[in-house]
Amino acid sequence: MAEKEKKMPEEPMVDQTAEETAENPSTAEQPGQEEIKALQTENEELKNKLLRQMAEFDNYKKRTAKEKDELYDFAKANCVESVLGVLDNFERALQTECSDETFKQGVAMIFNQFSETLKKLGVEEIPALGEAFDPQVHNAVNQVEDDQYGENTVCQVFQKGYKIGDRVIRHSMVVVANP
Repeated sequence: MAEKEKKMPEEPMVDQTAEETAENPSTAEQPGQEEIKALQTENEELKNKLLRQMAEFDNYKKRTAKEKDELYDFAKANCVESVLGVLDNFERALQTECSDETFKQGVAMIFNQFSETLKKLGVEEIPALGEAFDPQVHNAVNQVEDDQYGENTVCQVFQKGYKIGDRVIRHSMVVVANP
């Protein structure tokens, strides 16, 4: 009997709680719905934050890749600019008179190999002789009147110019006819 007496007081409490819930069904559901709405709002905020972070990271990757390419192009242009004097000297050596043909052929081979290496790096000579003067790629060091050439035409090249893509490494030093 002691066991039955212990169980009896517990049952009315369960009935009482069930009765309270039955009397106020909206109060029992509202805290749960409010919590669900709060969690849904938090979930949406976290999703939006994640999307923003993913977009920022994607932009960061693109920006650093672009900066890396620009840095590589800048370094390549500086390196090429520093060796253009050597190319000029090889070209001058080929234009001089030399009694030793084998030596001259060796210099020509080195010049050709050097020129091909620069072409592989994307280095191009800027066309100048006979072209219209363009201050973006030409540097006028003198002006002459010459009826053989049209107006603002390059009639002589003192130093060749070079570029990589659209970037000018060294401007052509030229004489302009009929400015």
